[in-house]
Amino acid sequence: MHNTLRKRTEEIKGNIESLLEEIEISQIHKVKGDQKEFIDYVKSKSISTQIWFTDFLGNLKVFSIRPSELKKAFEQGMGFDGSSIEGYRRIHESDMVALPLIETAQLLPFQVGGSPTIRMFAQIRSPDESLYECDPRNILIENLKKLKKHGITQMNVGPEAEYFYFRDSESTEPLDNEGYFDMSFLRDGDNLRQLTIFALESMDIPVEYEHHEVAPSQHEIDLKYKDALTMADNLITYKWLVKEIASRAGVHATFMPKPLASENGSGMHIHVSYWNKDNNVMFDEGQDGGLSEITKHIIGGIKHNIRGITLILNQWENSFKRLVPGCEAPVYIAWARRNRSALIRIPEYRPGKEEATRIELRSPDAACNPYLAFSVIIGASIDGIEHKRSAGEELTFDLYEGIERKRAEERGIQIESLPRDLCEAVEEAEKSEVLRNTIGEDVLSKLIETKKQEVFDYRQYISEKEKKDGLKL
Repeated sequence: MHNTLRKRTEEIKGNIESLLEEIEISQIHKVKGDQKEFIDYVKSKSISTQIWFTDFLGNLKVFSIRPSELKKAFEQGMGFDGSSIEGYRRIHESDMVALPLIETAQLLPFQVGGSPTIRMFAQIRSPDESLYECDPRNILIENLKKLKKHGITQMNVGPEAEYFYFRDSESTEPLDNEGYFDMSFLRDGDNLRQLTIFALESMDIPVEYEHHEVAPSQHEIDLKYKDALTMADNLITYKWLVKEIASRAGVHATFMPKPLASENGSGMHIHVSYWNKDNNVMFDEGQDGGLSEITKHIIGGIKHNIRGITLILNQWENSFKRLVPGCEAPVYIAWARRNRSALIRIPEYRPGKEEATRIELRSPDAACNPYLAFSVIIGASIDGIEHKRSAGEELTFDLYEGIERKRAEERGIQIESLPRDLCEAVEEAEKSEVLRNTIGEDVLSKLIETKKQEVFDYRQYISEKEKKDGLKL
């Protein structure tokens, strides 16, 4: 297995290198700003185009067009049936238009259908050319505009998305039994991870660092921070690359939050900083610890709204099997500078690196829709700023220790918990005005409807363990 997998990864890398030699990447970047030059270049190299967008759950949707159709696509967009996309139009109002965004054009590191392929994200519009308000990417764009009313011109995001490699899609047999930061030059998972980084960087998606995670065959690749919209696009691409490379190598990669019952789950800690042009508004030299008042209000806003927005950040039944005490996932709603058991952590910065001041939200997992996840973080942040929400006391003790929590409660500190399961998350989401104002009534109602059905189906399901235990009765 090891030799076969290693041979496959070497072949994939060779294919990527050959493609990069064949296609002039610098030329693609050069002509991206000029539609005619771009179309001429794509035609000359017989490059096909994939148009990407997501449904409201974050599932990637793709269709391909030939070079001869690009001019029409840029001018008019490409029509499709919105009623067939989860969370989009109903059957009697199904016509939708996908307008490719040339600034998002990137060469995929593999041939698709025997030809080089460029992917572009789409702007989803209604037939009257208005932006479609239920498209997750459009929702993020609209929420980013709201920040400007509060003196914030940019939201920077750095995610830490974890995932697992398994032998195949039918089992959870890991490729290795290594642990946190372990390294072996002959380990298959490491080779696949390195190959994924090579592919990411070929698409101009910079990586900050990467490593083996705590659980067997669990890995993490941290993308270098970018503005929120670019990062959401990058995350969709990253998840696709991880899974595509694994599949081409004959194994399976998954961002399932908790695939192994006895091991840590996979999260996606999200680092967020807000900027006014070149000024990080989260830092204030005159404040304790360098945290500005606006940062404390943002922390307060997230704490106040986290139960209501958890349905977006952790949207699957399985998500809540990760959010249990003792498995390095936050359960209790608190903040601290270094405490990794807290929901919100403030990473320390080195002297002279004040621009690195940020918050780290530790509850999300990578099975969420990043466009909506970043949107609800914005919504909660704005709520905190507008209502001057208090961050409350910093809690520096291990929040999983019941005795310490009890002592805090005796001092009058109430420590709330995240929703325990998907059912409770749905109930909290239904009550959340911030969620309603952030993603819109149409998307929220469709999400609630979908997730209530998922809860119902889950309650009806009888697991093998239940059968094994129950049949003895």
